[in-house]
Order: sequence, then structure tokens, then C-alpha cells
Amino acid sequence: MSTFVLVHGAWHTGDLFEPVAQLIRDAGHTVYCPTIAGNRPEDSRTMGLEDAISSIVDFLHESDLQDVVLMGHSYGGMIISGVADRCPERLRRLIYWNAFVPNNGESVNDLVPPHYVNMFDAINSVAPDQGVMLPFAVWREAFINDGSEELARKSYDQLNAHPYATFTDKIELKKNLAEMEIGKSYINGTEDTAMPHSLPWHPRLSEKLGLFRLVQIAGSHEVCFTNPGALSEAIILAGRD
Repeated sequence: MSTFVLVHGAWHTGDLFEPVAQLIRDAGHTVYCPTIAGNRPEDSRTMGLEDAISSIVDFLHESDLQDVVLMGHSYGGMIISGVADRCPERLRRLIYWNAFVPNNGESVNDLVPPHYVNMFDAINSVAPDQGVMLPFAVWREAFINDGSEELARKSYDQLNAHPYATFTDKIELKKNLAEMEIGKSYINGTEDTAMPHSLPWHPRLSEKLGLFRLVQIAGSHEVCFTNPGALSEAIILAGRD
């Protein structure tokens, strides 16, 4: 049995992974769902990427976790990449679920289409110390396009503003992911349009991992809400051996 640490994406908290985590626990595994610094409701929205990465590094050390399968969703890919760079000795495998795979010196904003950068720059300019929120229309059409309107609204109400500096800060890595000697997997949602299919998650970002295991799953960027059972099975498959 494995120890999984599930790292959420922007606007989320660790608690939102609990339905998926419980299904993985039911299969006999140990699962943790920490919340990244900057995403807790009480956190300052001026935190940067290094604060966010350090919070998960600290969580692994404080919980004394070893042989961890570390999964990151979306923005969480930036976090697990930094964690793998800083404490590889605690990790067995990395799983990227429709997640960003940065090389040294890249930011989230370097990896998304210009229309996202323009949108969040505009939102941030209004209240730069309060973080940025994803507009509901984008959430509904591009992030949770396989869910009902009721589920889309219910899940959106659980999101919170995200620290924008974590999108603009450039990551510092001693090695790029392709050079890291650790097992890597990529879970790709085939109906995920949070990134346009002309600028896709896979293979555009997944191939930056070098050698990796691919697990395909039907569903949107937020299949954690729309089909937690299918996601839990994909995570277990991606994390095996």
C-alpha cells in the first residue's frame, strides 16, 4: 500500500480533495490533503511561489512522511515540482493531473495562453492585495464543463481567491523534471478544456517530464467534483510501483 499526498490547484483547498482521498483510503492506502500556503482562507493573498512550495516541503517534514506518491493538480504541478527539487529523498513518484510542468525559470503565466494572463492582470490591478478569482463563466465552460449547472455553482461557492504572485513568480529548480531520477506519471482528462486543445496539457506539458507513465481519464479539469470515483482509480493506477 502507498502513501499519497494530494496537492490541489489554484482557488481550491485540500479539503476539496477529501471525497477522492476517502475512496483511495478505502482501497487500503494512506492519503493526506494539505492546503498550500496562500490558499487557506486566513492566509495573506500576497504570498509567493516559494512560500507555497515551502509549505508542502514543511508538511512532509513535520509529518515525517517517506516514500510518498506526490500528486499535483493544475497549479499544484508547480508546487510538486519545487518539492521534488527540495526534498527528493522523501518521494517515490510524482503524479501530475492536468498540471503545469515547469522548467527552471518558468512561471504559470509563461505556460498559459495570453488571454488568461490578460484576464488575471486586469483582475489583479483592481485589488492587488486580495488575490485573483476565476470568473464563474470560465469555471463553468472551461473547467467543469462535464458537470451540471447545480454542481458548477455549488463547487464554485467553495473556491477562494488565489495569490497572484504564485502565477508570476518564476520557479527555481536545480534540475528540470526530465533530469530528475524519480518516477513520474501524468493523468490527462480528455475533456479538459481549461487549457485550449490547441495548447494542450498533454503532450505539450507532459513531455517535459522525460520518461513518464500516461493515464488517460474521461472528464473535465474538475473531475474531482464530477467523477471522484474515476479520478481515485486513475490516481491509484498512476501511483502503482
